[in-house]
Amino acid sequence: MQQHVEAISLLYKQWNGAEPDVIDVLPPSGSERRYFRLHGKKGAVIGTYGANIKENETFIYFSRHFKNKGLTVPDIFAISEDMLNYLQEDFGSVSLLNCLESGGFTKEVYTLFAKSLEALAVLQVNGDEGLDYERCLTNTEFGKQAIMADLLYFKYYFLDALRKPYDKQKLIDDFEALSNYLTHTEYKYFMFRDFQSRNIMVKKDKSVHFIDYQGGMKGAPQYDVASMLWQARANLPDSWKNNLLDDYMNAFEKITGQPIDKNIFRSQYNGYVLIRLLQVLGAYGFRGLFERKAQFLTSIPLALRNLKGFFENQTIGITVPEFRKVLDMCLAPEIIEQFTPTQATEETPLVVKISSFSYRQQVPVDESGNGGGFVFDCRGVSNPGRIESMKTRTGRDKEVKDFLEQQTKMPQFLNSIFDIVDITVEEYIKRGFESLVVSFGCTGGQHRSVYAADEMARHLRNKFKVKVEVKHLVQDEKDWENPLSP
Repeated sequence: MQQHVEAISLLYKQWNGAEPDVIDVLPPSGSERRYFRLHGKKGAVIGTYGANIKENETFIYFSRHFKNKGLTVPDIFAISEDMLNYLQEDFGSVSLLNCLESGGFTKEVYTLFAKSLEALAVLQVNGDEGLDYERCLTNTEFGKQAIMADLLYFKYYFLDALRKPYDKQKLIDDFEALSNYLTHTEYKYFMFRDFQSRNIMVKKDKSVHFIDYQGGMKGAPQYDVASMLWQARANLPDSWKNNLLDDYMNAFEKITGQPIDKNIFRSQYNGYVLIRLLQVLGAYGFRGLFERKAQFLTSIPLALRNLKGFFENQTIGITVPEFRKVLDMCLAPEIIEQFTPTQATEETPLVVKISSFSYRQQVPVDESGNGGGFVFDCRGVSNPGRIESMKTRTGRDKEVKDFLEQQTKMPQFLNSIFDIVDITVEEYIKRGFESLVVSFGCTGGQHRSVYAADEMARHLRNKFKVKVEVKHLVQDEKDWENPLSP
């Protein structure tokens, strides 16, 4: 990570004439790119490192093309000679998803969604003019090949992981039929590809701006609308989905200057909703079931319920019997339950006591009378305490947290521990047990063990809603306390 920070800092100096005052390492997203916020006299800019040069080139080309047309995308300020790093306009840190999570389903938030869809229609139609689709990252068009790729992504990374029987050839035949059906869309413009609320930034003046469209290609405009309105994490009510779709169609008609057959538009839209929901399930399956990333595993039941809600209220306009059979299998109660963790209630007696400690002292003892519990040794993770600037800091300080998350194997270490502890917590909740002790040790009980204990507490609260108590034995000699908000 340090070499990326240095490279971004050098590029900033070449552009600005002076080194940045402060560089913030931003949290990683679902991709392999790394983002930084650099502060200086010209204000803040976003620095990006991407190992995929083709992806960088596509994003930069799209950005400049759209910016020349006055569209709501970031300006590109500087690019390194090796094309691995670039600086772009900073739209702030508040996304449309943040607005929804903090504001709820209010009129003000609805207006932001409607405004985003109107800006999307402008981007799709006006951005399409003169765009060289040969510069796309993958496919030039979201046609049969790309649709089949999304369906197969779902098949290999989610469906097959269930290890349930189905007729593979009949399913492929249905995939072919569905991809042929959706290829013959009435409209084709620029397709954002990953148009969801976390890729829409909202500035203080309530203007909306777009990021992360490097996967774009020519395709049906309905796909982007489906991506936004059916995002599992947003969980928009049906009334919002229906009304926002109407808002989008009205904006689309206005921008193209041509009336549309809204019944046909909706029918094709439903087909793309299905494709998007399955693509997301494939992504969650890959990141969660294969890469063992806990946050994606916990998103699977949300995606399944989203898909179930779609099929209970919509049709896709084509008969695909084996495909429907497979989807019914995926949406069976036992499958959804398989991915849904048992959650604690107010009456659940279980309390998980989590501590950090130093191996220079005694390993914590379970004083509940049950004995046992988990003890994890963090000393296999690189020690931030060896770096001068972090010697006096703890695992709760931003610099230490950034180091552990970005420059060590702490994330992999914790994901493996989460898998182990989750089994016991879920069983203890079911059986009405009252106590479980989980301890993390490192050399001084200051950096790695403190960070790991806090992350374990946050994970268990988020996943199981279980009562958690945290104590850092070296950092705080007081009684058990609860320093993290639920």
